[in-house]
Amino acid sequence: MKYTRSILLCIFSILCNNYIFSASNLIPVDLGWSKNSVNTAIFRNSSLATYQDYQFVAFYDKEKNVVLGKRKHGTEVWEISITQYKGNANDAHNVISITVDGNGYLHVSWDHHGHPLNYTRSVAPISLELRDKMKMTEVEEDNVTYPEFYKFSNGDLLFAYRSGSSGNGNLVLKKYDIKTGGWNDMNNNLISGENKRNAYWQIYVDNQDNIHVSWVWRETYNVDTNHDLCYAVSRDSGDTWEKSNGEKYNLPITLGNAEYVWRIPQNSELINQTSMAVDDNGVPYIATYWRDPDSGVPQYYILYKSGDVWMRNQVTGRISGFSLSGAGTKKIPISRPRILCFNEEGKANIYFLFRDEERGSKVSMATISDIDKNEWTFEDLTSFTVNSWEPTFDMELWKKEKILNIFVQNTEQGDGESTVEIDPQMIYILEYIK
Repeated sequence: MKYTRSILLCIFSILCNNYIFSASNLIPVDLGWSKNSVNTAIFRNSSLATYQDYQFVAFYDKEKNVVLGKRKHGTEVWEISITQYKGNANDAHNVISITVDGNGYLHVSWDHHGHPLNYTRSVAPISLELRDKMKMTEVEEDNVTYPEFYKFSNGDLLFAYRSGSSGNGNLVLKKYDIKTGGWNDMNNNLISGENKRNAYWQIYVDNQDNIHVSWVWRETYNVDTNHDLCYAVSRDSGDTWEKSNGEKYNLPITLGNAEYVWRIPQNSELINQTSMAVDDNGVPYIATYWRDPDSGVPQYYILYKSGDVWMRNQVTGRISGFSLSGAGTKKIPISRPRILCFNEEGKANIYFLFRDEERGSKVSMATISDIDKNEWTFEDLTSFTVNSWEPTFDMELWKKEKILNIFVQNTEQGDGESTVEIDPQMIYILEYIK
């Protein structure tokens, strides 16, 4: 089913939510599932994707259908397609991830929490019509969680996911070749949990196509067993991996041979699956949060490499504590953070996207022009609450044009895997204007 939305959606949303926000900044898409955070979990990685003049979006609707949309940049009119696929939207793990390859084909993966691979792509370039389900390589595709797409500069794709379970899983990487139209296995066990733990990662592919990976370890299903922050980089499209000092890894990477960015003990409210970015000089920046041993309050931090040393920058001065103890998706008063960076006058400028109850649970952003000075500026990008929203944005649009488009929706989240009774909420694209 296909139909078109107009600017009337914006009027509808204003009337229903009792707020006003410039239509030039906040673009309505459609109503979507909001009973948990499955549409707004940060580990979707790619809720939005740009190819040439078109922007694509994906989400679950109130019937748990996988819905796709596209618009021409500079317009507010979306073409919406309810696909033939559904997902278990009751589980916030079961996110939809999308990307568009260098030939214009839309790739979609959805509905995983220890399930066989759900993947397909469009029937034609720039089309919203999807093919039947497809395999990739049929290797390590029976127990998939956290699917993520990344794009190389030549239009090839990287696909990452966990094979296994919480506390006992491996990071798997596959690569799509736009010339052959097929997938190839890169690493079926890049970071091994040795059947004792698993890595919860964040990935960034920089402008030189270097693949940066950072992660925390977790021993069990209990979120409180997250510990330590580690790092690796591949400078040859995943064939070999090294530490930040250039020392080569013997694969797989394990607890014993990993590079440790920062030692963080268990029971520190250390969150998993955050984000990282790399500046024009190749310096990696990792965004996360945890609680120091002498404090009862988790704070947001950025870890970055300065010379030969990993440095820590505290972003916030929060005053309220909370606990991550327990299993499943947690209802947390702050979001996992998303970091972006760009160089200006030789310095890395940082955008730090987050949501915090202490700021009214709005879409918020902290910015800094010189991370060594630790002088952060804060602003709220919405006038309304987004409850359990976490930040995702159009990565390709940002990398190519430094234009920031953010996926925004007011979503709830019950503790564990429970849902909250709430009507479907409007999905917006927030076009940030500096």
